Amino acid sequence: MEKKTKKSVNIELHDWALGDRKGERIARVVKTKSINTDDLVKLVIDRRTEFSASTLKASFELMKNMAIDQIMNGASVHFGLGHFQLNANGIFNSDNAGWDKDKHNLSVKFSPAKEMKSALNNCEVNVLGKANSSITINTVTDLVTKQINKCLTPGGGVDVSGKRIKIAGDKKEVGIKLLKCDTNEEILIPRTAIMQNTLSCIKFVVPHDLQTGFYQLVIVSQYTSNGSYLKKPKTYIFPMVFEVA
Repeated sequence: MEKKTKKSVNIELHDWALGDRKGERIARVVKTKSINTDDLVKLVIDRRTEFSASTLKASFELMKNMAIDQIMNGASVHFGLGHFQLNANGIFNSDNAGWDKDKHNLSVKFSPAKEMKSALNNCEVNVLGKANSSITINTVTDLVTKQINKCLTPGGGVDVSGKRIKIAGDKKEVGIKLLKCDTNEEILIPRTAIMQNTLSCIKFVVPHDLQTGFYQLVIVSQYTSNGSYLKKPKTYIFPMVFEVA
């Protein structure tokens, strides 16, 4: 029988802009790595299984696609890490109103499975204290949908608010980027697409050809208050994940 090891995560404390009391902090989990389906398959193989990598991946894809089909037919599906069901969003002005894609949309509600909830309850949490990075993002607002910390719209504007988030520096890695969660590909936002760049606010336009998927926002900067540049850029990854549909 496989020996189960205790799972643990590290969290860092950040300034809380909405806090009423001085010294109040919010916690953010320190991301250790990003894992995709191929990585999970390799991890399963490394733990010993009679199934080949191709069999595992093909089985997962079949189950995933079937789950999507059933959800899109209105089914409530319990699959893997949780329970999935569709929500309809938007206001209908009369009993006879039809579906308008400009006003209405579908979203998926996710509820963690019992096993996931149990894992959360049993996970050890190590508080590392205040984060070393002086960069802090509080909110990322999609200016098309007005949603906060949820999604990005290709070709649309984004408002990033925080502290010491100004992009400055002469290193090639400096800038604001979108990190694709499943591939770790970084998409650099061109300087020409950045409309505002201050200590507390960055506004930029999402690339119109950005692929669907899930992304994180990354800021890399050499900014200092004395006008010179840091020798080594600071990197800040906002822990929220944004959907591009």
